[in-house]
Parts: sequence; C-alpha cells; structure tokens
Amino acid sequence: MIERLPEMAKLSTRAAELSEHLAQNVQAVCRHYLPAGRREGRYWMVGDVAGTPGRSLYVRLFETERGAIGNWVDAATGEHGDLVDLIRLNQRHGRLSETIEEAERFLSLPPSASDDQRSAASFAKPARAGSTTAAIRLFAASKPLTGSMASTYLRSRGITRVSDLPALRFHPRCYYKPNEDDDPATPSAFPALIAAVTDNDGVQTGTHRTWLDPFGSAKAKVASPRRAMGNILGNAVRFGTAGDVMIAGEGIETMLSLREVLPTMPMVAATSSAHLAAILFPQTLRRLYVARDRDAAGDAAFGVLAERTQAAGIQLVSLMPDLADLNDDLRQHGVAALAERVRHHLREQDQTRFSVDIG
Repeated sequence: MIERLPEMAKLSTRAAELSEHLAQNVQAVCRHYLPAGRREGRYWMVGDVAGTPGRSLYVRLFETERGAIGNWVDAATGEHGDLVDLIRLNQRHGRLSETIEEAERFLSLPPSASDDQRSAASFAKPARAGSTTAAIRLFAASKPLTGSMASTYLRSRGITRVSDLPALRFHPRCYYKPNEDDDPATPSAFPALIAAVTDNDGVQTGTHRTWLDPFGSAKAKVASPRRAMGNILGNAVRFGTAGDVMIAGEGIETMLSLREVLPTMPMVAATSSAHLAAILFPQTLRRLYVARDRDAAGDAAFGVLAERTQAAGIQLVSLMPDLADLNDDLRQHGVAALAERVRHHLREQDQTRFSVDIG
C-alpha cells in the first residue's frame, strides 16, 4: 500500500489539473456528457449525473464568491463535486485512472464551431449576461408592482394581497432569449413579473423573471416562461423577515397564495424544487414549514430538507396541497378552504402568533 502512495498522489494532482482545464470548457463538457440538460442563467440544469432530463442537478457555469466554475450539486441526492467527479459518475468508472484517461480524451477533441462561439460568449468580459450585476440592474430598472400588469396577472391567479411586496416589480419589455423549443417567430421581449432573490442578510444576489402575455392574464406562451439570473443557489425571493419560524416553497405564486391566509408569516420562494432543497437556513430558524408541490420533484426536495433540518436541529413541518400546488388549491377551492387546510397543519403556538386570515 505504501508503494502505491506516490502513484495515487500523481493521479490526484493530474485530476486537479484536468478539473481546471475542464472548467475552462464547462459548457462543452455539459453538452457532451449531459446533452439532455440546458443552460438556465448561471447553471446547466439536468436531472442527475447520468444525464436524465430534469432540473435536480445544476452545474455552475460562472465563478462567484459562492463557488467555482464546474462545481455541481444534485439537490435530490446531495451528491456534489467538480467536473472530474461528474465524468467519473457519468461514465461509471471504478478507478480514477479511467476518468483521467476519459478527461484527457475529451480535452483532445477539436471543438466544434458552436463550442468556440458559445465559449467566447459565455466568458466575455466585463459584466456577463445572467450575472449578479445584470440581475441587480434589471430589478433596479423595473417599475413598482402596484397597478401594473404584473399585479393584474397575480389577481388572475387568485392573489389579492399585492401591496407591500418590495421583492416584486414589473418590467414592461423584459428581454427573452428563445431556446430550441420556442417558435422561430417568438418575440424578443415580453412584459414580466420581476422578483429580487436575496440572501439571509437581505443582500440581492439574483433576479427571477416570469414573462406574461400582452394582456397580463396568463404567462407568455414560450418554452420557459420562468427563468432566474444571478446567484440563486441557497437564496430565495423573500416575503417578510424570518426569525425562528418560516415557510419555504418552490414558486412565487405558491407562497403568495399562502400569504392570502397567513399575511404576517415570513415566507421564501426558492424558485424551483432543486433550489428549495438547497436553501440556506437563517441562524435563528427553529421550525420550517415546507409548502410542497404534489409531484416527484417536490417529494425529493422535501426528503433532502428532512435530512438537512434534522442535522441542524430544526423542526420540519409539511404543508401538502390537495391539488398540484397551493395556488391550485386557492383558485379551485377558495380562500376559506385554504385557510382551514393551513390551520390544520400549523403548530398551536404558531396559530397564536400568526393568525390565519380569510379576508
């Protein structure tokens, strides 16, 4: 075993070198090994390390203070690593030497013209599209929510408490970049509901966009009407300031639906099931309610949160909808039925502190 140590050290050093080279070609790596995924903001999103379609695994495409290019996390399983780890798991290698050979083989391939073009666009400087700086500028350039088309949209979803929401704004012509699933004639801009994504200290790290149709009566008819930009991982759209109790969920509309009946309870919208599983807990948090979506992704996110809250000594409480999500419950069953469902799940002490309101 002692004789093998120098060899293992050499392999580890070579793996670290290859990880840096792979990171310089991160989008090409993702397209090659995870072709069913797609870029969303600062991440490549896919289902798992095997490349299954989905959104649980995210690969970081840009370096920030929170992580390096090429780092990835699977919110459903808790697996994480760099691009060498990703290739090892993707190719099901048993030995590090196999992964090193595979990485060297990949890096020796001549890049396609599209790879060159996308790489140049992705690493162009200064401020990049999708960066935290761009996200903050978009939010600053947006208009107040009250009286806007975005507030009209929220009311069409059964959400009437649309005042005192500093995290939400409206942009009349927000740029939309069509993807391969969009119609070639898709416009390049739509009105949009704009949401600030912040960390636990209230510092904005990103922006979430929900594109709307020209009348504000529904989401825009595009392949991906909701996208985030900036540093989203661990952060959320916040309604109120969390203390020892908080509700977390995936979507903005889900959390605003709960706010219809719990207007004083602090809430956060993580923007997706993968990001819900990865939210960072406030240091003061002692009880977390999770507004779940009734689907496999919601179950997976709740499972990850169950492990994380147990390790942190935080009590976890499930808020399960009757239909697909709590906004569906609000629109189909009404505010009184939603209030009764929420009251049934709330701990007694929280019913006293945060009274359930049916308007």
